[in-house]
Amino acid sequence: MDHGSAILALLGRVLLASIFVYSGFGKITDFHGTAGYIASAGLPMPQVLAVGSIIVEFIGGLALLIGFRARWAALAFVVFLIVITPIFHNFWSAPAAEAMSQQINFIKNIAIIGGMLMVMAFGPGRYSVDRD
Repeated sequence: MDHGSAILALLGRVLLASIFVYSGFGKITDFHGTAGYIASAGLPMPQVLAVGSIIVEFIGGLALLIGFRARWAALAFVVFLIVITPIFHNFWSAPAAEAMSQQINFIKNIAIIGGMLMVMAFGPGRYSVDRD
């Protein structure tokens, strides 16, 4: 991988990770709100699922950020997003006032899955702990 491609891989990884580190940190600082939101979706064991979300988002986000086991972190995000996207961004059954926002978030998550598949396929790049 040439220097320019390595910089782009680093930048892509940092940008992909940023949304999850930020979101995971928000779930840590508002744990009860997170558990409440999960419960409002009708899911069982909202506190356990909140802890799982924090682990995937914050810890996985940090792993992706530094390029440590980045392919595994990306796989975890793919699975996580496949599970949560239709549950929390179900635009097809959202009230009309929320439908467009939910559809945008749904499509955003699909695009993030695409980015994670790229990390899985090509690795984290030269500027990472794993140095793929």
